[in-house]
Amino acid sequence: MEISRAALRDLPSVDAVLSSEAAPSLIERFGRVAAIDAIRAVLADTRAAIKSGMPAVPGIDHVALLALSRLAEEDRSGLRPLFNLTGVVLHTNLGRAVLAEAAIEAAVAAMRDPVALEFDLETGTRGERDDHVRDILCALTGAEDATVVNNNAAAVLLSLNTLAAGREAIVSRGELIEIGGAFRMPDIMARAGAKLVEVGTTNRTHTKDYINAINEATGVILKVHTSNYRILGFTSEVAARELARIAAERNIPLMNDLGSGTLIDLSRYGLKKEPTVRDAVAEGADVVTFSGDKLLGGPQAGFIVGKRAAIAAINRNPMKRALRVDKIRLAAIEATLKLYRDPDRLAERLPTLHCLARTRDEIEDQALRLLPAVQHAIGRDFAVNLCECESQIGSGALPLDTIPSAGLSITSNSGGIALERLAVALRGLGRPIIGRLEAGSLILDVRCLTDDAAFLSVLSTLDTSSAGNPADRNK
Repeated sequence: MEISRAALRDLPSVDAVLSSEAAPSLIERFGRVAAIDAIRAVLADTRAAIKSGMPAVPGIDHVALLALSRLAEEDRSGLRPLFNLTGVVLHTNLGRAVLAEAAIEAAVAAMRDPVALEFDLETGTRGERDDHVRDILCALTGAEDATVVNNNAAAVLLSLNTLAAGREAIVSRGELIEIGGAFRMPDIMARAGAKLVEVGTTNRTHTKDYINAINEATGVILKVHTSNYRILGFTSEVAARELARIAAERNIPLMNDLGSGTLIDLSRYGLKKEPTVRDAVAEGADVVTFSGDKLLGGPQAGFIVGKRAAIAAINRNPMKRALRVDKIRLAAIEATLKLYRDPDRLAERLPTLHCLARTRDEIEDQALRLLPAVQHAIGRDFAVNLCECESQIGSGALPLDTIPSAGLSITSNSGGIALERLAVALRGLGRPIIGRLEAGSLILDVRCLTDDAAFLSVLSTLDTSSAGNPADRNK
């Protein structure tokens, strides 16, 4: 007890710490108020530790350094860059699409200076922010008009509210999707003010089902592309072109939600063909909605393209203002869309497509180059071997299709606990390395690894003392 009291008396004061040699850098970096709060917190923790039996009392410089470390940790962003070695190219939890350099440069330019966001430079009068992307969206999709909101969920919500608020929306029971984050089509329709009318069955819907459901209260026919699941076996659905004919004959708008959406034929890159936005427009839909941050490879956005009258009505909806995008995202969207003007070089310039288009042989060669360095970094308690992988596109796109890939399989004689500890250590690096635990191995799929030097530099800082074989650590 006497030792604790004496140690407590020896604790430096806040003013004493502020006069230490380490204090100026602490104050310069974080400000005086934050520095004082951190010093007080460190002293409080130290006081509690002394009462619990800690014999040593830190000096004033050490307290200042502890405060600096505390503030630096609090200041570190949780959104810091990482290496995505999960094998999922468009990983929702890791931010989906990585932007092209052109999009990054455009966004930075928009952040740095005022821009003509809603200002017509020719007339000197107020302009429309959608004008920056309207023409190129129409050119790429064949649509008469186009608009943009902050994501595809917003695009669906806004379109349904405009076309079917207080009216009925007809949709096949087999297309009532749910995606991540509990986004369920029936819930969105309810929030949009539309009354859901289900037709057909889970696995089979026919033309007559739609026709029989149409009445004077019908506001829209909705087709939803089931991009994140497939119903196989005894199935039937009505094609969008047939739905467009039915809708046009009865003067009812057809809305086609493509979900991920793509502006190009993915089969040219060895992937399964997905319906393109141009296809959906050509089939006769009045409104087509799709995402910007998935297969399109841009920032988060929701695009609405289609017939002029429908888009004009959507733009008049008061909800549109609440869902619009800001100048930074709009600049990145415009730059991303412009890359599609040169399809021959798109895979070189668009990171998402570049990762999707890489061949298995190319990826295997990369994994073999990295293997010795990875083995050296993680130590002798682990074994590293080349392995075949099956990458996924992610974000609900082509859910049943995988892409042949390659990577490194890490195993341990100590079993799963050691691998879990290693995974934690990799996630704790200055730039985290994220793989996946699978069947007794830690898999690092290198399909999305585009900077070997940066990866190896970060890996060289790995401390595996908390992983590996516990028996070896006790020797």
